[in-house]
Amino acid sequence: MARIFQKAIQLKSTLRYTQVSSTHRLALTNSPFTIATSHFYPSRCNTRNLTTKNAEGPKSSPPERLPFTRVTKEDLDFFRSILPGRTITDPDLLESSNVDWLKSVRGSSEVLLRPQTTAEVSQILRYCNSRNLAVNPQGGNTGLVGGSVPVYDEIILSTALMNKVLSFDHVSGIVTCQAGCVLESLSQYLEERDYIMPLDLGAKGSCHIGGNVATNAGGLRLLRYGSLRGTVLGLEVVFADGRVLDCLATLRKDNTGYDLKQLFIGSEGTLGVITAVSVLCPRKPKSVNVVFLGCETFENLLKTFQLCRGMLGEILSAFEFLDSECMRLLNTHLKLSNPISDCPFYIVIETAGSDPNHDSEKLHNFLDEAMNAALVTDGTVATEESKIKALWSMRERVTEALTHDGFTYKYDISLPVELIYRLVLDMRQHLGDRARSVVGYGHVGDGNLHLNITSPAKDPALLAAIEPFVYEWTAQRRGSISAEHGLGLKKRNYIYYSKSSQAVTLMGDIKHMLDPKGILNPYKTLPDHLT
Repeated sequence: MARIFQKAIQLKSTLRYTQVSSTHRLALTNSPFTIATSHFYPSRCNTRNLTTKNAEGPKSSPPERLPFTRVTKEDLDFFRSILPGRTITDPDLLESSNVDWLKSVRGSSEVLLRPQTTAEVSQILRYCNSRNLAVNPQGGNTGLVGGSVPVYDEIILSTALMNKVLSFDHVSGIVTCQAGCVLESLSQYLEERDYIMPLDLGAKGSCHIGGNVATNAGGLRLLRYGSLRGTVLGLEVVFADGRVLDCLATLRKDNTGYDLKQLFIGSEGTLGVITAVSVLCPRKPKSVNVVFLGCETFENLLKTFQLCRGMLGEILSAFEFLDSECMRLLNTHLKLSNPISDCPFYIVIETAGSDPNHDSEKLHNFLDEAMNAALVTDGTVATEESKIKALWSMRERVTEALTHDGFTYKYDISLPVELIYRLVLDMRQHLGDRARSVVGYGHVGDGNLHLNITSPAKDPALLAAIEPFVYEWTAQRRGSISAEHGLGLKKRNYIYYSKSSQAVTLMGDIKHMLDPKGILNPYKTLPDHLT
């Protein structure tokens, strides 16, 4: 590194090894504030003949409860007969399953079912479909759009006890497991066998792999390993009527007919309940480095990204960013110290490879070039695990810091990479002093911006200024209003900003075909007023 230090003398600060304090994984903390991605609650839903009129008009009225059957004593007797000791009706035990992670959506379910096998899920759904009982599939309940909790009294079907690894192929790196495996536990299982999961999330200590697949979660490693649509090789899914679809393949190539698993990846539990998955996993890297850099402009940040992709190539595994407002929140609310000097923008780069010397040389050459070109003004490198985690915490804990800043409106936007921060600037100009904070962070590598706006309390006037401005802005630039969080309850009425009426109509037809009674995760994903 001495060569780099000498060439960096003319910069604001030299590149140095991190001395960041101990790391913390993203965790829900006690806060006097509430978070919401938006405060509307959609109105009555059907499953046929969608129309584009839903792109206009108010979306804040509460939904009407659909005419599902209410749970009776006879229903409970049946559930207890097939799930002895795993049919939960205690209100205190149900509380956490009725409320989402953000404390923004609260259901009133009186029954929590905890099956352990696919056969039990099949029995439950067959019975619920015959009785017209609505079902809310639930994994780790870490979603951010209200898709994982009931809206009314839907039966909660938890996969928490479906947590077994079914098989692992040491040659191909393909793991097959039940849907309730916690992502972090699955990662630990694989690391002991010299492999890793292709997916990494801040919520990995709680989220389930089945929920990850059902929401098509993106995460921090998508730049390197791609989305779950590519790494998931097979699924086992139970339909609303109890039929089991076995597409639990472990083949990387299978061109026999339609790729049915893709229907369920990202369907948010509305088409079927995922009970098992097979995932292609990469080898565990022998060399991992994390770099935390500062940039004066977003233009320089994008140039750094271009340089990074060209010079780091196959070892680049993540390229994340956060702005100075995010750093302020981290400093103020979590007392995390900035590991470098103050800058308008910060970058987190991770490399992962098989040869420490090769990777170090490539990284040093990249940093040398970036500093000589004055693209970065300060930086720090971590190679030890504890310091790597500490640097990652500067990115992963932004969501936690926001919980302390006030009522938060969260937006998960996908845009052409060169446009992602322009939305933050335009939103600040549009809102003026009506918001407490407008911050931007996210995944530069895949054009995913996390736009967060805070206010001292829930503010309908502020929300009216944000929406539909944020969605119209995104649609005009052919972006997506949901890059990785899904639509859930909160955003389903905005689907037309990203999808054509023909596409949404086809989605409704598929829903009706697979779940004609609409019992699976009602009030989610598809828009209102399906006539």
